[in-house]
Amino acid sequence: MNRHAPALCLALAGSLLLGTGCKKDPAPEATAQAQAPVKTLKLVYVNWAEGVAMTHLAKAVLEDRMGYQVQLTMADVAPVFTSLAEGDSDAFLDAWLPLTHKDYMERFQGKVEDLGTNYEGARIGLVVPAYVQAQGIADLAGMKKALDGQIVGIDSGAGIMNTTEKALKAYKLDLRLMSSSGPAMAASLQDAIKRERPVVVTGWKPHWKFARWDLKFLDDPQGVYGSAENIHTLTRPGLEKDKPEVARFLRAFKLDDAQLGDLMGAVSEAKGDPSEAVREWMKRHAALVDGWVPRS
Repeated sequence: MNRHAPALCLALAGSLLLGTGCKKDPAPEATAQAQAPVKTLKLVYVNWAEGVAMTHLAKAVLEDRMGYQVQLTMADVAPVFTSLAEGDSDAFLDAWLPLTHKDYMERFQGKVEDLGTNYEGARIGLVVPAYVQAQGIADLAGMKKALDGQIVGIDSGAGIMNTTEKALKAYKLDLRLMSSSGPAMAASLQDAIKRERPVVVTGWKPHWKFARWDLKFLDDPQGVYGSAENIHTLTRPGLEKDKPEVARFLRAFKLDDAQLGDLMGAVSEAKGDPSEAVREWMKRHAALVDGWVPRS
């Protein structure tokens, strides 16, 4: 039997009675950290190459540099605008203005807030491989059989799809606009190029496909697709008041053609989750990212 046991029991009993024992009080800063509320943010995006890349980049900056927990939700463009208007999401970084998303901006006027452009010089239209003889949209009228009677589109609610329906009427084209998705459109384009077959897709720039393949926009003399556009960042009403540091970051978040092209290329080559690719990109563009993050 341990001859020190009675003394040990008395010491333990005294410790319990005192309530503190040998444990030190937690440091004030540790207590403050434990009680600090978790900062959260909800970003919503459409499955378009530039939006996927920019949204995952913004998420990484908000998490790594600003201490936020960011939730991402992918949806079609109509639910994206609805979620912002109803306050279910905080921000959307891929609104094309003034034309592509004009209808949505009018429908949700006063229910979403525009923080300005994050990319200038965007463009939409009908895109074909360079080997296709057609130079303008009107030339597609004589290519119905070669094209299997169709144009390969993306999400049915996307602004470019609505504009393409107008183009079909304006140019009197007897072609069907087939809805799919951004990745499915790119896959159809890749398959046609491998077989050197004619194909027409709803296309936009910035997009990594222009770096990967030799492509061209079809001329649009009637101006159905408009001229160059800008990509804007939209938020729910009140975000700037509720989370001013996030609004400052989103206003500062801007990319030029070379930067966004490089980012999209890195994301397109990544397998699965783009998080690692965007964080590597952040390291290579540290000075740019530093300029986005608000200083306290």
